[in-house]
Amino acid sequence: MRVLVAGAGISGLAAARGLIAAGHQVVVLEQAAGLRLGGGAITLWCNGTAILGDLGVDLEGVGQRLAALCLRTAGGRRVLEFDLETLAERFGSEVRVIPRGSLITLLASGLPEGTVRFGARVAGLRAGGDGVRVWTRTGQEYSGDFLVGADGVHSQVRALVLGAGQAALTGVASWQGLTPAPFDPGSITTMMIGRQGDFGCMGAGDGLMQWFFDVPWSPGAPPEDRPLEMLRRRFAGWGSPVEQVLASLGEGDAEVFPHIRHRVPRRWGDGRCVLLGDAAHGMPPVMAQGTNQALEDVATLVDCLGAVPDPAGVVGVYSSRRRRQAALASAVATHSLAVSGPRVLMQSEFLMRMNGVTPPRLATRGFGRLLRTLSNRI
Repeated sequence: MRVLVAGAGISGLAAARGLIAAGHQVVVLEQAAGLRLGGGAITLWCNGTAILGDLGVDLEGVGQRLAALCLRTAGGRRVLEFDLETLAERFGSEVRVIPRGSLITLLASGLPEGTVRFGARVAGLRAGGDGVRVWTRTGQEYSGDFLVGADGVHSQVRALVLGAGQAALTGVASWQGLTPAPFDPGSITTMMIGRQGDFGCMGAGDGLMQWFFDVPWSPGAPPEDRPLEMLRRRFAGWGSPVEQVLASLGEGDAEVFPHIRHRVPRRWGDGRCVLLGDAAHGMPPVMAQGTNQALEDVATLVDCLGAVPDPAGVVGVYSSRRRRQAALASAVATHSLAVSGPRVLMQSEFLMRMNGVTPPRLATRGFGRLLRTLSNRI
């Protein structure tokens, strides 16, 4: 089958690898002039690394393998600890943090030369019983038997196929960065939760650290001219390592990413056109589910294209297999934490410490059940 993929991000390149391995002819249409290697680091849970392994992506030596996730109060008191090595042994795949650019490079390196066509932004499409035709803004035309919209949260394919509106802002934003580590975080991800917001940091390999601060966000508010000053005021008095991280940063290190959320549609496409990744279910980065759910989409779509005889029948099967898990992941990412409103009262130092009585073994087991609920792979 001739498959067109819109978007050369993580999900689009992963889809291309999986589809080519399954025997399909693939062309990836990317609006940028080259691979977009910027951005921070990606946390890949056990399902994400397993699916990448299935796609032939060797992650050994790239980024940082994680052994534990430690949840702490704003004062630094440990609340919960999840043993990620136990989960790696249980599921047969590890948890790893990888710079986005490194993962993009790995995914692209396994594609035949010429698979990705740059400067090809989708402007229009027409789908019928005999195939799909796509036009770009520069007037180029591509034809295929099937179209995959992997063109991100502002997907043009979604707009053309579903006519759906933009993803909604949630009222939260992450100020984050990937910078030289001011200390060695080892193989532990630290996340701290308080009434002012939340903070997280983890090693990303090669002496780098991924860090983030989640704070309230209003689209009508004036832009922050000095975000580091704002973060230092807001998180003043927080326990280690917040102060060390903030002290290590310079102007320009912190980028803001407002959280968004799509309404997950019942049907992820129409006819011979389907959506995957952020184009189908953009969600907040809380719990790091976005990329992992996109990889779940890829694995399911490749399987559906091989199992459903009629390409026009793929949308229904694919949508029914993926919608529940993606919607649940989106809900977990949206409602797990609060940075404003009455729910922040539950994140006081006292109440957080009161919840810190769960033995690590039980906490790990519960987290493993959540990961398994959100995955078809593990």
